[in-house]
Parts: sequence; structure tokens; C-alpha cells
Amino acid sequence: NIRWAKSLEEAGAHVIYGIQGYKTHAKVCLVVRRGPQGIERYVHLGTGNYNERTARVYTDFGLLTADRAFGEDASAFFNALTGYSDPPRMKKLAMAPTNLRERFLRLIERERRRAEEGQAAEIRAKVNSLVDEDIIRALYDASRAGVRIRLNVRGICCLRPGIKGVSDTIEVVSIVDRFLEHARIYQFRNGGDEEVYLSSADWMPRNLDRRIELLFPVAEPEPRRKVLEALDAMFLDNVKARRLMPDGSYKRKRPLKGEEPFRAQIHIYREAKRARERARAATSVAFEPVAAPAEKASSTG
Repeated sequence: NIRWAKSLEEAGAHVIYGIQGYKTHAKVCLVVRRGPQGIERYVHLGTGNYNERTARVYTDFGLLTADRAFGEDASAFFNALTGYSDPPRMKKLAMAPTNLRERFLRLIERERRRAEEGQAAEIRAKVNSLVDEDIIRALYDASRAGVRIRLNVRGICCLRPGIKGVSDTIEVVSIVDRFLEHARIYQFRNGGDEEVYLSSADWMPRNLDRRIELLFPVAEPEPRRKVLEALDAMFLDNVKARRLMPDGSYKRKRPLKGEEPFRAQIHIYREAKRARERARAATSVAFEPVAAPAEKASSTG
């Protein structure tokens, strides 16, 4: 990274090495250009690093958008990083360490209220680790109110599921497979008005308090469908998944009687491969020479 930074500076790029006291962990790229209608912004937000090596072995999501609000938020984010402005109030994005913890707690609290009001309430999340005490307490409170909570936590999980009167409605599974599960997905049922988010941040104090992180919504139907299908697969896995028990031990999930083995990573990989093949077929180019009428007639005679 240091060599690349020096090369970029020598080429005339303005390189910022981060914010004093914080690790920049957000993954965002912004392209700005002047178009016929004025300034245009293209934003890429992701859960994984811009690293060609880890991209081969990590599972992640990325969102590419020209949405105006996303573009304005990304511009404000970079202005804050470079010191041109104070930490911004953003329309679409939430940022750590300024307001991401509060956003998560509000989203969990909203599900708790929905459950108490008899509305549809459910939380599903996929993270690398769950350590933060405030988040865990909020999840316990939501569980006591009747919110169904399903968590896919690959690594450390300090929450204990299935404890009577505390976490009866919480299920935790972990998947360790060929690829490192790295994406962070957050889904909130919200009484039927569902919200889905991706983030660079786990539910850990270091992510929420000591790092620069971003949370962003996935609102468009097709990207949201892809994210939720992957999340569904994580909870259907009965080959590489392990269930966290109330005593802190893990028990491997096995196919039930009459149930087919289902391996989430293989399923997602095959679906992605099929989608790629369909996209290639839809954009295939056929070259057909244009012949003169006489040539066509002679060639068919």
C-alpha cells in the first residue's frame, strides 16, 4: 500500500492516509464527472476490500449506483475524510464512529416496538463477529418482546441464543467453508415495510467506535432479491453450518430425514455462474455479412 501510495502521489494524485486515531475500514469509490445535465456521480459501495488477492477467497457484496442521494453522501464522506468539512449528516448512508451505533440500536428498537404492537417483526443479520454489549442487550430486549432473530455469525459470538426468558427467539449459526464469509447483511422486517442494508462494519466496539465504517441500504428490487436469496441460503445450509447452543458450544447441522444436503456456498456459486452465462448469452454478438441482392440470389441458386 505504501508503494502504491507513493506511486500515485508521484503521478499527481492527492493521497490521504486516513483520520488520526481511526482505521478507515469503509469500502467506497466515487467517480465524479461533468455531463450534459451537470455534475454526475457514480458510487461503488462494498462489504469487501479492493484487493485482488482476497477477492478470490472472500465472499462479499458490492453496490454500484448513480443515485443522486448516494452520490451526494459519498461526496460528503470524502470531504470529511480529507478535512474539507465536518462529519456530515447523510441521507442514505450511516457512518461510524459518528452515528452508526445509534442507527443500529434504533433499527433493533423499532423491531421491538413492532412486535409489541402485534406487527410483523424479524431481524436477520450476517456478520463476522458479534461482540458489542449494547447491540447484544438490544437483541435480548427484542427477543423478550417476541421478535424472531436469526443470526449468521462466522466468528466470535458473545450472545447466547435459546435461553428461556432472555433469548428464546434467537437462532445463531456459523458457516466455515471454502470461501471466507465476509459480507455483512442486515435485514429488518419493520411491520412489512422491509429494510435491507449492507455494511463494512460488524457488531463490534472496534467497528462502531474506533473505525471509519459505512452502512448503506439496498432498496432496488433486483439487488435486494440477490442479497436476500444469499441470506436465505445461509440459513438453509445443512452441510457446513454449525448451530450455537445456549451453553456456548456448537452443534453441526445435519440434513433431516428425507431432506437433501444443502451447501450454501455451492448453491450461491452455481447461481452466480448461471446468471453470468445468461448475461453473456443476452449480449452475444452475431456477425452476418451483408451481401448484394445478386450475390444472395446466386448463393441460393
